[in-house]
Amino acid sequence: DCEILFGAGDPRDSAIADIERLQAEFPQRTIRLLVSESRAPNRKTGVLADLARAARHPVLLVTDSDIRVEPGYLRRIVRPLACPEIGLVTCLYRASAGSLPGHWEALGIATDFAPSVLVAPLAGVREFGLGATLVFRAADLERIGGFEALADYLADDYQLARHITQLGKRAFLAKPVVETFLGDQTWSSVWRHQVRWARTIRVSRGDGYLGLPVTHAGVWAAVAAAFGLWWVALPLAALRIAAGLAAGWGVLRSPLVLRAWPLIPLWDLWAFAVWCAGLCGRTVEWRGVRLRLNREGKIVSD
Repeated sequence: DCEILFGAGDPRDSAIADIERLQAEFPQRTIRLLVSESRAPNRKTGVLADLARAARHPVLLVTDSDIRVEPGYLRRIVRPLACPEIGLVTCLYRASAGSLPGHWEALGIATDFAPSVLVAPLAGVREFGLGATLVFRAADLERIGGFEALADYLADDYQLARHITQLGKRAFLAKPVVETFLGDQTWSSVWRHQVRWARTIRVSRGDGYLGLPVTHAGVWAAVAAAFGLWWVALPLAALRIAAGLAAGWGVLRSPLVLRAWPLIPLWDLWAFAVWCAGLCGRTVEWRGVRLRLNREGKIVSD
């Protein structure tokens, strides 16, 4: 027994017509639409706060608005909450795109971002949560102060995981892999998106951010090649490609990785440039709006 709640922050949102058609097509399902008037600094979190108050069931699932799932997804991601020690369930995602810059970013998601998530628990990182899927108990959300407690943060998915794990619970990475669509992106939009991620990670986990270049084996392979140390460069590049294939195809089943695997070390050079850009500055662009973050990752007004 479940219900589906859609939230919009603008009554003129073009998606509302699609939601109304969905309601008409499946009248036997509980599908509700709420138009939020929240003015929270993080507008998305403000909408989620309204949805959580309207929800009727004890388990909540939050996904981003551009996520495609497979049959059986709901049962598989809710099942781990049968263990009382687990407070939040999340899962990996692969990306598809409609442009060359979008394919480039999708390659990075599959071969750089996904491996970092997979090794996070092994490195002792407990507070991981991805907006593609966040499953948790309504009671635990209430204990942390609801989404209202996260309304000032840009990285609301990370903060939700952080607050719930601080209750003594743990985050769990479920096996299902969902898919997101990156749309018709430009190189400049991909750059801005990546820098926003980088700066958000820096202000959220400054200690972890400083160590990220260690994982960019393609950078160190290029440095070794520049000094003529091919006996170092080639094994490093091969190891980096193997790790990218293991995560991108072995786990995510991303067909893009099978076509573009020789570019994996080159992604590391791009990622290192993004990391450098993320080292300074606290201004990011999110959904066409420029935001300023403080040292805690909160959105502040000018």
